[in-house]
Amino acid sequence: QVQLVESGGGLVQAGGSLRLSCAASGRTFSSYVMGWFRQAPGKEREFVAAISRNAGSTYYADSVKGRFTISRDNAKYTVYLQMNSLKPEDTAVYYCAATYVNRNYYSVRGYDYWGQGTQVTVSS
Repeated sequence: QVQLVESGGGLVQAGGSLRLSCAASGRTFSSYVMGWFRQAPGKEREFVAAISRNAGSTYYADSVKGRFTISRDNAKYTVYLQMNSLKPEDTAVYYCAATYVNRNYYSVRGYDYWGQGTQVTVSS
């Protein structure tokens, strides 16, 4: 198993940047594909980005492509989400997720482990 703890959320003005971190503990971090999802009030949780075990491949939702960057440091057991050019519509709780098994990385059902989430609020 793996435990996940997100940090780095906060309040930022439109056009600003934030960097989210997700610290993992437990089983070998490099064994997991890692993802970021977000959930706005009244909406379903949606895919944001994912990264392969060795960081060789990354995947993004169209809504964040070119603005967000996912990365990982396997030695530090941490995955990051650099968010630039933030928009009010990026406001949501952001969740880190992990899967040991290869599945649909774009789907909530593709992940077995979740963090508690961190709030990101973008003001206009």
